[in-house]
Amino acid sequence: MTSAITEGVRVSVLTQYQPEYSSPMQAHFVFTYRITIENHSEHTVQLLRRHWFIHDSNGTVREVEGEGVVGQQPVLEPGEVHEYVSGCNLRTSMGKMAGTYLMERIMDGKQFQVTIPEFMMITPYRLN
Repeated sequence: MTSAITEGVRVSVLTQYQPEYSSPMQAHFVFTYRITIENHSEHTVQLLRRHWFIHDSNGTVREVEGEGVVGQQPVLEPGEVHEYVSGCNLRTSMGKMAGTYLMERIMDGKQFQVTIPEFMMITPYRLN
């Protein structure tokens, strides 16, 4: 698991290879990632947008931006946690992702970027 804290918001990531949805012979590798967002700040915050950079090990980089996460724009009170699972497909057996969330403090509307730490996606057989 990898984690980062920005302005009191902790983002942790855990990845898992999905062999049943992958097809290595067709250069199709599917990974899921579980994101845990913890609000350790004194303020209620809302996640507004996401911005990802997805890197295949062949040098291909994709950029993904959009509202919320998996169709939600969660509001987190101090001490609350939001967790979700999403997925990514790669053309290579290993790659990495990183990015940011655009968050907003509810009390004053201040917007700020929260770091999504870089994490690796590696098929288990590459680790042997």
